[in-house]
Amino acid sequence: MKDILVALSSAAKNHRAKLMKITKAQNLTISEWKLLNYVINGQTTQEALSEVTKLDISTLSRQLKRLLVKEMLAKTAVGKDKRQLIYSVTDKGTESSQRVQQEVEGFQEQVFSHWTNEEKNLLKILINRLEQSLDRI
Repeated sequence: MKDILVALSSAAKNHRAKLMKITKAQNLTISEWKLLNYVINGQTTQEALSEVTKLDISTLSRQLKRLLVKEMLAKTAVGKDKRQLIYSVTDKGTESSQRVQQEVEGFQEQVFSHWTNEEKNLLKILINRLEQSLDRI
C-alpha cells in the first residue's frame, strides 16, 4: 500500500490528466475553464478576477485574451475614459463550460459509483483535515 501523501499525489495527477482531456475536447485549458466559470459567476472585471484567481494582471490578461480569441468571452469598455473592461460570457463560452461541467460530473460519478455516502463523507472529512494540517505547517 502506498504512503498517504504519495497516493494522494498520484490521485491528483490522474484527476488533472482526466480534467485536461475533458477541457481540451472543448478547446479549453483547465485554467481557461476555471476563469470562464468565474465570469459566469459574476466576477466580470480584471480586478475581481485577479483577486479570486490569485493571478497577476499580466497572466490574467493573457488568459482573458485567449478566451476572447476563442469567442468564449466578450468585453465592453465602460467608464469616462473607456479604460475599464467588463467581461461577459458568450453563448459559445456558456455551452463549452456546461459541457465540461457535465463531463466532470460524469467522471466523478464513475469514480465514486461503488462508494457509499458514508465513505464519501468520511473521505471529505479526512481530506479537509489533511489540508488543515498541511496549512498549519
